[in-house]
Amino acid sequence: MDTTELAGSSKRKSRRAASSSSARAGRADSAPKKATPDGISGGLAPDDDVDLADDELSDLLEAVEVPLDEEELEDLELEADEELDLTEAADAWDEIEAVGAEEGRVPLRALLEVSAPDLGGDPVRMYLSEIGQVPLLSTAQEARLARKLQKGEEARRKLEAEKDQLTPNERRKLRRAIREGAAARRKLIEANLRLVVSVAKRYLGRGLSLLDLIQEGNMGLLRAVEKFDPGMGYKFSTYATWWIRQAISRSIADQSRTIRIPVHMIETINRLFRASQALQQELGREPTPEELALEMGFVEPEDRVRIEEALANGGKMDKALERRLRRAAFRVRRIQRIAQEPMSLEAPVGSEDNSYLGDFIEDDSLPGPADAASLQLLREQMQ
Repeated sequence: MDTTELAGSSKRKSRRAASSSSARAGRADSAPKKATPDGISGGLAPDDDVDLADDELSDLLEAVEVPLDEEELEDLELEADEELDLTEAADAWDEIEAVGAEEGRVPLRALLEVSAPDLGGDPVRMYLSEIGQVPLLSTAQEARLARKLQKGEEARRKLEAEKDQLTPNERRKLRRAIREGAAARRKLIEANLRLVVSVAKRYLGRGLSLLDLIQEGNMGLLRAVEKFDPGMGYKFSTYATWWIRQAISRSIADQSRTIRIPVHMIETINRLFRASQALQQELGREPTPEELALEMGFVEPEDRVRIEEALANGGKMDKALERRLRRAAFRVRRIQRIAQEPMSLEAPVGSEDNSYLGDFIEDDSLPGPADAASLQLLREQMQ
């Protein structure tokens, strides 16, 4: 191709490029202008293919990007790492459920077998359906999460104590360990929420609703997560059950009664109740306060031997021994009186709606029927 043909070809290409640029400029003028960052002129149509030079691309990125400080950048790195961890965890859900079923964990279906009146309505069922969607953990996974939690707590303490002496890289690693520990704590708690429900079901009918029992049990679960040491060798569920039961028992003692009874007295009442049941099965009748006092150990061991010998032989006890036995029996009666539940004076009596318990209680401030009749007769005689 000679020089003339090359020149003609270049002119034709220039005319086509100019006409194409004019057409694009016309479309851009007719279309509504888009907001652009300061220092960038012109607008871009959505369908246009634009080739930017390296300098122009750098200017555009600098105009639209938001500056981040060092801590925000480190948080982004941690979030990316957590997304990888969640992806790995999602692949292991099937294995977790299979291992949990083999270890005899409580399935959601068993939790829903509680009758509707005991459950207290839809809120409990909604809660059970939510916690049932959380996969169970194997023993190895529980231990791994517990170790992450311990490392996170150690990193938190170190970061608080030595924050000024640490390098940025060390602070980033500690913050990452804290984040991983918090995620492990959350997973360990959520995977054991149905264990709380299985324990709370055993305490129904003691003055608290199932939702309250579950809430108190969850507080015990939080405590168990904080105190659990995977190096001891036992499963987390075995360790957490004690804390859950302790939290529920304490809440029943503190909140179930109108008049609060101290926890140590609640324990004494429970001991007395068990002793009464055992003696009733042994004797075939209701035990007397004296028998309960001997069974509860409210008298000294040597006094108990002497009292049992005197009762077996039909002999009389000396006054000092008899006085100690009466004192122990009085203590039993006092505990039985404390264990009684208070009743409302507005409680209905019988099948009639207009009869209440308060109507049958004597008013000590008024005279008795005989005194009232005598006063009435005396008043009439004086008149």
